[in-house]
Amino acid sequence: MIFETVVVGPLGVNCFILGCEQSREGVIVDPGAESGRILERVGELGLKVGMVINTHGHFDHVGGNRKVLEATGAKLLVHRDDVHFLGRAADVAAMYGLDTENSPGPDMLLEDGMTLSAGSLTLRVLHTPGHTPGGCCLLLEGEGKVLTGDTLFEESVGRTDFPGSSHEALITSIREKLLTLPDETEVYPGHGPATSIGRERRYNPYLTD
Repeated sequence: MIFETVVVGPLGVNCFILGCEQSREGVIVDPGAESGRILERVGELGLKVGMVINTHGHFDHVGGNRKVLEATGAKLLVHRDDVHFLGRAADVAAMYGLDTENSPGPDMLLEDGMTLSAGSLTLRVLHTPGHTPGGCCLLLEGEGKVLTGDTLFEESVGRTDFPGSSHEALITSIREKLLTLPDETEVYPGHGPATSIGRERRYNPYLTD
């Protein structure tokens, strides 16, 4: 499996480039900005990207969607409950003094439990509302890795002080969808360093009470 992280934009979003080593089919998760850097690495890896997936619809995770989609011809996937964010990305970013692009609408809608394949790579969608209503995590089946977007971080969790956010829903999502995974599962958040399910189960102050 090809698994690379490109940190993009002023908010340091972890964009993930995933691929099958045999078929060279690829997936890009959260191309939030700096689409040129992302596409350059995709080209170096020789990947044909068929899917762009947003873990959620906030501007810092979707700002590079349009250019990546145009360059690759890939399909965009996002959960239905976050679609409304895509066309407002530029306006919301401007409120923070930042510049980004609106995203096109999705070609497919993510649903809890659905599986997505790119060659030998299989992703299982885990709907984890809380940070946003349509937030999702992506479990790389058979690889012991999960991409958690802005749901779970190293010793922290996603912010819930935004419209549509819910701290109660977020903690329920983490407990029911993520803490049920094996302790050795590697966690790759939307910002910051990687961690593990076991580490967060033991040391995350939001989850240890």
